[in-house]
Amino acid sequence: MNIQIRNMIKSDIINFNKEFKLQGWEKPISLFERYYEEQENGIRRVFVACNDKQVLGYATLIPNDENGPFANKKIPTLRDFNVLEKYQNKGIGTALLDKIEDTVKEYSKSICLGVGLHSGYGSAQRMYVKRGYIPDGSGVWYNNMLLEQNAQCRNDDDLVLYLIKEFI
Repeated sequence: MNIQIRNMIKSDIINFNKEFKLQGWEKPISLFERYYEEQENGIRRVFVACNDKQVLGYATLIPNDENGPFANKKIPTLRDFNVLEKYQNKGIGTALLDKIEDTVKEYSKSICLGVGLHSGYGSAQRMYVKRGYIPDGSGVWYNNMLLEQNAQCRNDDDLVLYLIKEFI
């Protein structure tokens, strides 16, 4: 499969919304509109994996995130990394992450991300470890808040462990 990685374009808004609906995921059009607007304003960069015919996946990069353990420390944060289910296990996620890491290396010594803790994130957890990401040591976060010891939470997409990768 011929995979290209490019910045988000306006037509991706509708295409991603449609594709995620087809696989039964609720990703509202307003989310992609916000991502596009933030990209246009330099707040977020949206990397899109595509082939000649359609979108395959995307990931966003925030150069100076306001949330998480590295808030306002100018450590780029990878957020919302998705490959459409029908295109998973075809090297698309790897291609996206390669491009993002190469981009980040141009201006930073590290990159961080929060990975979900439920079993749906198992493949992502393993991929990040294999690529050299390690826990940052801050503990578990829920809804962008650090959980204190013995705190109760829900094991959903908002329960994350932050990982960091240092570039040598």
